Amino acid sequence: MAMMLEESDASDSQLIGQARDGDETAFGKLVERHYDFVYRVAYRWCGRRVDAEDIAQEVCIRLGRAILSFKGNAAFSSWLYTLTLNAARDFARRTRRDSAKTEAYGVHALVSGAIEPEPDDPAEALWAAVRLLPDKQREAVLLVYGEGLSHAAAADAMGSAEATVSWHIHEAKKRLKVLMRQAGEV
Repeated sequence: MAMMLEESDASDSQLIGQARDGDETAFGKLVERHYDFVYRVAYRWCGRRVDAEDIAQEVCIRLGRAILSFKGNAAFSSWLYTLTLNAARDFARRTRRDSAKTEAYGVHALVSGAIEPEPDDPAEALWAAVRLLPDKQREAVLLVYGEGLSHAAAADAMGSAEATVSWHIHEAKKRLKVLMRQAGEV
């Protein structure tokens, strides 16, 4: 019984070490522990459940290959955040490229299969405006307000200075005021 408790309470660094050694169970526990975080970041980045699920699955696949390159210089969550954003950006590029091809051939998708959020939801309207911000501002807002990180922790995740994150937040707030006024939300 003590062994079972010890395994379930393993730290991220223990699970990472075991996963690097080929322990699939440890890798599964690591993915299970952080999947909600990955999904949340992906959803706030793209705004669509279906796309966020695809991005989260892609991150899980990438994680299987990339776990060997995790050096432990930063927190695992910071490293995973970067992995997730890279997957989201790649997904967005692929989507834009596929959309351009679709439009070029005059083919339009008839059914998206996604359930979109209520258009009158003020929180969703705000996150939709956040998705219009430049990448660094969007990342800063996502980490500080979406994930509740301090400016210092967000700076660590973004690989920048705390003052830079504060500046991105300041600029984002100014842009969001304008965007929300234009949308009639403020």
